[in-house]
Amino acid sequence: MPGFLKAYVRWVDSANRAIGYAAMLLIFVMVGILIYSSIMKTVDIPPLWTLEMAQFALMAYFLLGGPYAMQMGAHVRMDLLYSTWSDRRKAQVDCFTIVFLLIYLGFLLYGGLSSTMYALEYDERSFSAWRPYMAPIKIIMTFGVFLMLLQTLSELIKDVAKLRGESLS
Repeated sequence: MPGFLKAYVRWVDSANRAIGYAAMLLIFVMVGILIYSSIMKTVDIPPLWTLEMAQFALMAYFLLGGPYAMQMGAHVRMDLLYSTWSDRRKAQVDCFTIVFLLIYLGFLLYGGLSSTMYALEYDERSFSAWRPYMAPIKIIMTFGVFLMLLQTLSELIKDVAKLRGESLS
C-alpha cells in the first residue's frame, strides 16, 4: 500500500479513537441532566430544557462515537454467516458492502450540510418551549457523519490491504 494511504489510515483511526473516547463521556453528561431533571421535578420546578438537552447529548454520543465503534468492530452485524468466514472472505464481502455505506453516508453528509447551512442562515430554533438554536447540534451531527465517512474509507483501505496480503496495523 502507498505511504499516503497508510498515513491516512493511521491519522483517521487515531483521530476517531480520541474523539470516540471523548464522546464516551457524554453518557455521563446525559445521565447528569436526567438526574437533575428528576430532582427538580420532585420539588415542583420542572425545567423546560432537560429532556431536549439529554436528547442532544445522546445524539452527539452515538454520532461522534459511531466511527470509533466501527473501528473496533463493535457495530451490530448478522454473524450467522459472517462469523464462519475466513478473514479474506470477510474482507471481500466488506469491500462490496462498504460501497453502499459510502453512498448512503454521502447522501447523509449532503443533507446534513444543507440542513446546517439552513439552520445557520435562518437562525433555526426548535419548536419546543425551550426553543434552542439548532445550528450547534446540526454542526455536531454533520461532523459525526463526516467522521463516519472518513472511518468507512479507512476500513475499505484496510480491507483492500488484507486482500492484497498486506497489514496496515
